Amino acid sequence: MDFQNRVGHKFGTAGPATDQEAAGDRRERLRKLALETIDLSKDPYFMRNHLGSYECKLCLTLHTNEGSYLAHTQGKKHQINLARRAAREKQDVTIQPQPQTTSGPRKTVKIGRPGYRVTKERDPDSQQKALLFEIEYPEALDKVSPRHRFMSAYEQKLEAPESAFQYLLIACEPYETVAFKVPNMEVEKDGSKLYIHWDATRKVLSMQIFFKDRQLQELPVLTQRAGDTSLAFHGGGGYMR
Repeated sequence: MDFQNRVGHKFGTAGPATDQEAAGDRRERLRKLALETIDLSKDPYFMRNHLGSYECKLCLTLHTNEGSYLAHTQGKKHQINLARRAAREKQDVTIQPQPQTTSGPRKTVKIGRPGYRVTKERDPDSQQKALLFEIEYPEALDKVSPRHRFMSAYEQKLEAPESAFQYLLIACEPYETVAFKVPNMEVEKDGSKLYIHWDATRKVLSMQIFFKDRQLQELPVLTQRAGDTSLAFHGGGGYMR
């Protein structure tokens, strides 16, 4: 800053600068520094209007040139407005409900089908038919147990549906899901007739199912309606009354 050519001071004297002069000198130095380091094209609040002037969209101030705008961005008013805008945006983000998103079904690399054994059995007391499934999953993931469900023949698309059969599906990652074609009979669901055990040490699933016997029920006798009674006469033929 030139301390020699100020009003009220003789040439060669360097009297103390006033607060106003010091503030002006500070703004000028900040303006020159900002022109060298700040790219106004990336400033979201910098705008040039149709009159050729420059505006700050955050503080709603008008400036004659870029240097004036840059000096304004270093000032107290602009910095306070920036802090208020950041606080408001942070509050809006915390209050706004987050959308519920689902990642979809988990995808794992299948390593093939497991080994299994199926044994036909019969209850010695009730003579009910039963099936015993023993499936080995030596590479099963930790804390993962097999799951099962029964599927109708009309749900699958690989074979022509047969009403006399249904499918028992058993799945355990990372193995492929296996399906067993079993008779389409009602399965006992109580604990004594449905046995499922997962041996986490040997990685073997044992499942025994019993089928209920089909009971033939007689159809109820239909009563004849009075208008449909057929009467026979000796002359031959019939007469419908």
